[in-house]
Amino acid sequence: MKILFIGDIVGSPGREAVKELLPGLKQEFSLDFSVANAENAAGGSGITSKVSRELFDAGLDALTSGDHIWKKSEIIEFIDQEERILRPANFPEGAPGRGAAIFKTKTGLKLGVVNLQGRVFMEALDCPFKTGRRLVEELAKEAKVIIVDMHAEATSEKIALGWYLDGRVSAILGTHTHIPTADEKILPQGSAYITDVGMCGSHDSVIGRKIEDVLARFVSALPMRFEVAKDNVILEGVILDVDEKSGLARSIIRIQRKLLK
Repeated sequence: MKILFIGDIVGSPGREAVKELLPGLKQEFSLDFSVANAENAAGGSGITSKVSRELFDAGLDALTSGDHIWKKSEIIEFIDQEERILRPANFPEGAPGRGAAIFKTKTGLKLGVVNLQGRVFMEALDCPFKTGRRLVEELAKEAKVIIVDMHAEATSEKIALGWYLDGRVSAILGTHTHIPTADEKILPQGSAYITDVGMCGSHDSVIGRKIEDVLARFVSALPMRFEVAKDNVILEGVILDVDEKSGLARSIIRIQRKLLK
């Protein structure tokens, strides 16, 4: 099974890159399924019903998220209606939406997706390790192929989760920092891993925001509105090749594509 996972989509430039580049990637890699982290897809922070429909219409099959999932208030109601959008599973009990789900490819193959959020340097949520293990065990009753989005700040926490779930899932893929890491690999028990898949947005930016806005914040230490950057837009992610019978990864390839506009 060939799976594309796209890093954090940042604002309208990131959405435009998905719309323009995803069809070519599907053809180039004969993709069976495509997922993207979309917590920053609406104006650079949050997601709305309109934006999520735009991304699904562009060809994405599922959307994961993270700590910015609630930035647009309408998502609180909409996420219960749209089962293809996941929020971190380790939010406290009673949070809207769901953090894991079984999906089907167009050929009827099942795969599970789990969305987790780290706790180091981030908001204190339930344990992503114990929550992740429990959900993986549940999804494994229906699907061999399971993808985990670990949305976290600390590289150590992401790496630790990789070792914790190695052999139990197809891939553990880090998101949140928007900077792709060069440590993609297959762990000893067969799970693919990367600390961060990168982002889908402006390359000439500070993690998707205008350089001058972020510099002003760092230099002055005053509150500053961060506008989404629009120059030199790129799509970053990974292509997974997963054995459908074992659910273990054959390969993980890091990709970067530029929007030629």
